[in-house]
Amino acid sequence: MHVAIAVLTIMASFKWGNWKNWREYHASMFFIATGGLLYEYIVKGNTLWKFHPDFLYGQEMVVIVYAVITMPISIFLFLSHFPERWFQRLNYILLWSGIYISVEWILYVFGRISYQNGWEIWYSFLFDIVMFSVIALHQYKPFRAYIISLFIIIFLISSFDVPFKFMK
Repeated sequence: MHVAIAVLTIMASFKWGNWKNWREYHASMFFIATGGLLYEYIVKGNTLWKFHPDFLYGQEMVVIVYAVITMPISIFLFLSHFPERWFQRLNYILLWSGIYISVEWILYVFGRISYQNGWEIWYSFLFDIVMFSVIALHQYKPFRAYIISLFIIIFLISSFDVPFKFMK
């Protein structure tokens, strides 16, 4: 199922992505990839959600596929059609959050994702709204996005009492 999501995301990018201007989105694609990999490294073994592999060789490989392929390409698609008007932006962020939570719900139903440390699926929807908002901010004001991300990380680690690797 994880492989299918990655392949469908790649196919969607060829159909709907703005490949002519992909360099405009490159920094934000790198931002999401780096964030995903750092999250896994920092909370190693104490994640809020855990992917369960299907065709891939273990949970770590699933994480790498999402962090290096699926997430950056989906952010490329998200930014390829990001609207100019504020009200349209809000609706667009809600649309993409709805897409993400729908995919996550399918993963949950089929046992390809589970939750730990008090995390629940509806938290993921709120997280997606915040994530897409921060990605949109990163596209225009990267430094502000870094600062906000730092506060979000601190909030999540403290709210869900997740021990992270640097404290061991």
